[in-house]
Amino acid sequence: MAKPIPLAIFFTLLLGGNLAHAEHAVDDDGFKQPMQHLQFNPGLDQREFERSTLSALNVYDPLESWNRRVYHFNYRFDEWVFLPIVDGYRYVTPTLLQKGVTNFFSNLGDVPNLFNSLLQFKGKRSLQTSGRLLLNTTLGIAGLWDPATKMGLPKQSEDFGQTLGFYGTPAGPYLMLPLLGPSNLRDVSGLVVDFNVDGQANLLNVAEASRAYPEITLLEVIDNRSTVNFRYGQLNSPFEYEKIRFFYHEARKLQIAE
Repeated sequence: MAKPIPLAIFFTLLLGGNLAHAEHAVDDDGFKQPMQHLQFNPGLDQREFERSTLSALNVYDPLESWNRRVYHFNYRFDEWVFLPIVDGYRYVTPTLLQKGVTNFFSNLGDVPNLFNSLLQFKGKRSLQTSGRLLLNTTLGIAGLWDPATKMGLPKQSEDFGQTLGFYGTPAGPYLMLPLLGPSNLRDVSGLVVDFNVDGQANLLNVAEASRAYPEITLLEVIDNRSTVNFRYGQLNSPFEYEKIRFFYHEARKLQIAE
C-alpha cells in the first residue's frame, strides 16, 4: 500500500486553532477571481486587502493557472463525491472499528517511515520506528491497536520527498495534484519511491492482497480523507489557494529540517 501524502500533518498545521470548525463555503469564483471578493470597509473608506508576506508571494508556481483548475476540481469532487462517501462511512462504521482501520494503515505507513529515517541517518528515529513496527504488528494485532504510542514511541513521519530535501534537492515547481492535493515536483518523485517501498516490503501481505482486492485500497483512501479535518472553502478567504500553497511550502521546510 502506498503511504498517503503527508497531508494530515500539513492540514493540522494549517488548521490549528478554530479553523477545523469553520463551515463557511466559498463558491467557485473565490478560486478564479479573488479580487472580486474584496470587501469594502466604510471606516477606512477603502477596500480591504489581506496582508501577504514576500515569501508567500515568492512560492515558485509557474503552473498556477493549471493548478487553480485542479484546485477547483478537488473542491467540487470533495463536496459532491468524497465527503458524502466519508460521511456514509462514518455513519455505518462504529468508532472503535474506524480507529482500528486508521491504526492498521498507519502501521503499514511506518515501513517507508523507517526506510527514509535510515536514508537520512536518523538513528534514534529509526530505532523508534522499528520498535513501533514490532510492537504494533505483534501486540497490536497486525496494527489494529497502537500500544507503541502508549509505551513512549510516538509516530514519526518521514517520506522520500523529505529525504530528497534532506540532501539538498530543491522543491521545484508547486503542484496541485488531482484528489491528493498540494505537492511539488520533488515530493511527487518521492511518492513514487515510497509506493514502491511499500509494495516491495509487502507487510502483512497487504500490498499483494490489494492488487487482488482493490476495495482495500479504497478503504485506505476513505480512511485517509476521514482523518483529515480540512474542508475546502473553510478558510473563509478569497485567497485560500495562496494560503494553502504557502502553508504547504513552509510545512515541508519544517519537516525536512526536523
